[in-house]
Amino acid sequence: MSSNIVESIIGAVVLIVAGWFLVFAYERTDAGASTTGYSLTARFDRVDGLGIGSDVRMSGIKIGTITEQKLDTVTFQAVVEFSVSGDVMLPTDTAAAITSEGLLGGNYLALIPGGMDESLVDGDEIEETQDAIDLMGLINKFMYSGDKDSSG
Repeated sequence: MSSNIVESIIGAVVLIVAGWFLVFAYERTDAGASTTGYSLTARFDRVDGLGIGSDVRMSGIKIGTITEQKLDTVTFQAVVEFSVSGDVMLPTDTAAAITSEGLLGGNYLALIPGGMDESLVDGDEIEETQDAIDLMGLINKFMYSGDKDSSG
């Protein structure tokens, strides 16, 4: 009978720890945060490594989230829709670049503000964009672009 009590106590502790972990994860991922911002779009030729839920950052600070990606079947560009916090007013000449967190890190959308007085509003499109860098392509170019006509 005492083994049943011990097993019940261990099971209760496991359930409490699992519940705490779920609450912690829910709070840390902003899953419960309401989106009180506005939505913008940008077009890119490549969006490698950028996915729904990826960060939108300005000066290294998260100000939004990628909400949708789709292919424009006419121009064959990737159309990225993202939300930006309502308290961040972006100038109309803001640029968007897909940037890597590091050599092995994930990608995020970096916004570089311009100097115009007018601000972007819900539904606007950012015109100035910079695509994701194909790191493997650059490495291959570097490795296989040796001096082919060297004399020896």
